[in-house]
Amino acid sequence: MNTDFYRIKRLPPYIFEEVNRLKAAARARGEDIIDFGMGNPDMPTPKYIVDKLCETARDPRSSRYSASRGIKGLRKAHVAYYQRRFGVTLDPDREVIAALGSKEGFANLAMAITAPGDVVLVPNPAYPIHAFGFMIAGAAIRHVPATSPEEYLSRIGMATRHSVPSPLAMVVNYPSNPTAQVVDLDFYKEVVRFAKKHEIWVLSDLAYADIYFGDNPPPSILQIEGARDIAIEFQSLSKTYSMPGWRMGFAAGNEKLIGALARIKSYLDYGAYTPIQVAAAAALNGPQSVVDEIRAVYKSRRDVLVKTMAQAGWEIPAPEASMFAWAPVPERYREKGSMEFAKDLLVHAKVAVSPGIGFGEYGEGYVRVALVENEHRIRQAARNVKKFLTQGTNMAPSDLSSLAQVK
Repeated sequence: MNTDFYRIKRLPPYIFEEVNRLKAAARARGEDIIDFGMGNPDMPTPKYIVDKLCETARDPRSSRYSASRGIKGLRKAHVAYYQRRFGVTLDPDREVIAALGSKEGFANLAMAITAPGDVVLVPNPAYPIHAFGFMIAGAAIRHVPATSPEEYLSRIGMATRHSVPSPLAMVVNYPSNPTAQVVDLDFYKEVVRFAKKHEIWVLSDLAYADIYFGDNPPPSILQIEGARDIAIEFQSLSKTYSMPGWRMGFAAGNEKLIGALARIKSYLDYGAYTPIQVAAAAALNGPQSVVDEIRAVYKSRRDVLVKTMAQAGWEIPAPEASMFAWAPVPERYREKGSMEFAKDLLVHAKVAVSPGIGFGEYGEGYVRVALVENEHRIRQAARNVKKFLTQGTNMAPSDLSSLAQVK
């Protein structure tokens, strides 16, 4: 019997697995791990959203199959959000679709529009689904260095000229996961100009649109004239309203791309549980002061992280947006790399982070720190890191025993 499954074979080994095994083993031994590894929001979902879920769930009719595209009230709520947040007017029937989280929407769109051998431009470093969604669909991935937005823009031209066949699509993600970098409307103007010239679809991931710390909210590519001719944009309620486990996301933009996503979803799901969709509409239509409160918590955590880690001897630049800090590996660890630094940090400081190499080769030299622990825990982590860095990085043979147990 053949077990050499084609799509599974195309997926590389999960690079975070070794750190995850270390973390699980440490917890099994009863160790207290301060976990900045996964971007898993820890704040409670606002009460009015939970109340709406419970109210709707009591209606026996709500247990029936829902709508794969999203119920009309939810799509209209997303249209209203785009209007007040970006000044963009959308058609709820043709230009908006609900998804089971933006990750699912992104992966299903890749499956909907991709034929084996198609070329897709993906920034590097990047959130893994940006590449793997297309890889699963059979596409050829062309990784474009994106250590800054400017670098990405400067490299996509060369990547396009040297791609055979010409690229089908390109991915943009700002505020970025993992780098937390942001862009302005001029960036999107250039992306739209380039994509139209080369007839390339643009897939924009805007999951962190409302987690920002400066005076200027991150823009949407759909604010650019003509963007809807070639672009689709994904968003999520996970971070904005602290609803990660609810699995509710959206896509908005080009009606052909929305239609393609709707077509493939119609074969795969019946939509999220209706009470979740009703509660999601309540989140979008309700008091937006809760978003300000969630944003303020992340900003406060960011400030504590940057300050206390600097005191510990680890300089971490303050991110302008997202729930992550993109932290350079300390100089003495540069040669060992982000994976070894993350493993040593876990074993010796009891602090978990994500190695930058897990987001692509151009993520090497960094680790991603998620702001998912409270301020007390962040200060505790800084004390542990200070002790670890002060003691040096040369591990005695006995220190390696905990690593050997899980390899």
